[in-house]
Amino acid sequence: MNTKRNTILKVLAAAFLLVVVVVFVKFFTSDTNFDKDEVYVQIPTGSTYQDVEKIIAPLVKNMSDFEFIAKRRSYPDNVKPGRFLLKKGMSAFQLVAAMRRNVPVKLAFNNQERLENLCERLSSQIEPDTTKLLATFRDPVFLQKNGFTKDNVFAMFLPNTYEVYWNISAEKFRDKMLNEYNRFWTKERIAKATALNLTPVQVITLASIVHKETVKKSERPTVAGVYLNRLNQGMLLQADPTVIYALKLRDNDFDQIIKRVLYNDLFINSPYNTYQNIGLPPGPIAMPDVDAIDAVLNPDKNDYLYFCASVEKFGYHAFAATLAQHEVNRKKYVEWLNAQGTNR
Repeated sequence: MNTKRNTILKVLAAAFLLVVVVVFVKFFTSDTNFDKDEVYVQIPTGSTYQDVEKIIAPLVKNMSDFEFIAKRRSYPDNVKPGRFLLKKGMSAFQLVAAMRRNVPVKLAFNNQERLENLCERLSSQIEPDTTKLLATFRDPVFLQKNGFTKDNVFAMFLPNTYEVYWNISAEKFRDKMLNEYNRFWTKERIAKATALNLTPVQVITLASIVHKETVKKSERPTVAGVYLNRLNQGMLLQADPTVIYALKLRDNDFDQIIKRVLYNDLFINSPYNTYQNIGLPPGPIAMPDVDAIDAVLNPDKNDYLYFCASVEKFGYHAFAATLAQHEVNRKKYVEWLNAQGTNR
């Protein structure tokens, strides 16, 4: 009787020990199959557990251990889309736990020239593709409701770093950007825009020109002052960056580099050509940074109507209040360009 009892106890002890070993292996030993310290995996919206297995299989050493834990934690019935962080040395238990924690993306963008470029940039960082983003941003109902057009909705996107989930929908991302835009336009900024007889979108449109004209923050308020003087006097803005934008738009090639605007370029038929059309173009010709926007809202009070690149202080501009003085400055710059052999 005692012998039988001892045998049963030994069997039970062995079984218990086996369970302990199995649990230890699955809960505490590494089940990762990558050399990097960290790896992010992206699980698309609508994915099934089978889809998840295919995605993470190359990163997991023993999928049977992962599946063992996943089933016991009801993961196959509760798959979440998103971006998940796996760390080297994680056990099967830790891997399953990690696949439940959606990790936000620090999404950043700046210096985009048009909405299409922005959508390409965004689609490389979040789930919605370029086509979906572009269609959502230009949705007629959204545009009409919020006072935008397809040409100026680009003004809604302010360069910054934003924290969002990778699987955010295009609609939710658009609404987040609208909230950020409305938050940026404080009562103080709106009052300054109103004093200039400009709307927020017009301020950003002018800021995009200032942004393209100079990278020197110290002279941006002066450049803004020149353009505002011209607008107030009903003069053509005659901004070279708008002609460059028109040329790129005509050629459907925003990768080309145009360093010099030629005389014939000034006659291009485009609403963006401020040598032919009085006032501002239909929308921004680039994504201005906040510094350029605030330069327009806080312009220098000056009597300048003209400026061109300085050949005495490279990177800056020479300003003039009269056409005669401007011609002197312009002649110096043209002679310098010709000496450099810059044809385009």
